[in-house]
Amino acid sequence: MEKVNNILEWSPIFQVRRNHGLEHATLNLLAKEFPNQSFAGHSDNKGIWIVGDVSTDKLLETVQQALKRMKAGESELALHPNCGTNFVTAGIVAGTAAWLGSLGNAKSFSKKFDRWALMVMLVTGTLIATQPWGKKVQARVTTTGKMDGMAIKQIVRYERKGPVLHRILTTEILELAEH
Repeated sequence: MEKVNNILEWSPIFQVRRNHGLEHATLNLLAKEFPNQSFAGHSDNKGIWIVGDVSTDKLLETVQQALKRMKAGESELALHPNCGTNFVTAGIVAGTAAWLGSLGNAKSFSKKFDRWALMVMLVTGTLIATQPWGKKVQARVTTTGKMDGMAIKQIVRYERKGPVLHRILTTEILELAEH
């Protein structure tokens, strides 16, 4: 049985974190090449989903380039400014600030309304203060730039109404050798 000293290094979680990092790296490279297009992504333990109008060949080239660059040490590509981690981090802190601002024994609506300015100030202040926190949480918890042993296994294009959807499956290089 595998001994894990850090839950973030446990294989199922680590795979999601690696795929999340690869997703971000791919989105960062796509944004540079196609600055006027929108792309989105989602990660799980099997790979990543990329949403956006891009050819399958171009996406495969981009994800392979992202993987190669991360293996060469460009781990900062694993961070993305529009990651949900940023929004969740800010939301948790701002929501907690709003909740704290609502505490008290004000039972009437007018008394609660008097606290509204305080709550707006607390939420605004926490949203400003938490800007760098989301990136730190991404770097330490929800993504990783460690790509050694990772390979692209398969890419599948799904045509649908709206933007194109691609599924990129990842694997360990050892798994490829076994098959």
